[in-house]
Amino acid sequence: MSSSANHTTNAAHDSPTPAQEQEAVDAIVPVIPIVLPVVGGVLMFLLAFIAIYMA
Repeated sequence: MSSSANHTTNAAHDSPTPAQEQEAVDAIVPVIPIVLPVVGGVLMFLLAFIAIYMA
């Protein structure tokens, strides 16, 4: 009953592979053309609001 055959580590299974990281990037890329203008519009509104409030 040698326990060396049953000795395995989870280090190789826990670390993300480059394929998984690429899938996360591929999931975000199609949303960028929608999110970027919306965030830009919100930022412009906030800056205009601050400028009017300070004047």
